[in-house]
Amino acid sequence: QVQLVESGGGLVQPGGSLRLSCAASGSIFSIPSMGWYRQAPGKQRELVATILSGGSTNYADSVKGRFLISRLYAKNTVYLEMNSLKPEDTAVYYCNGGPGSTILPWGQGTQVTVSS
Repeated sequence: QVQLVESGGGLVQPGGSLRLSCAASGSIFSIPSMGWYRQAPGKQRELVATILSGGSTNYADSVKGRFLISRLYAKNTVYLEMNSLKPEDTAVYYCNGGPGSTILPWGQGTQVTVSS
């Protein structure tokens, strides 16, 4: 079964940028959609960005215009570029199948902390 490993998180000041990566141990070519999720302390996990197999993308209102999701089939990797980060973006970020796709075992996630 495909395993997911997220990386790229860290501590960043408000207004800064980070690029997250999600490496899959197997092919993600057949997965109709992939998504980035986040879970802040005391809150439920939420879907923030989705990319469909055809390349179309969707974003939660809270990140629209600031985050960019992309995927590179050749490397079985999904990326999340995050710009103009805000303290409320602080969370553990995960990737997994998006709407309509099988949910794979969750990875360990990558911590993003936005603070001055």
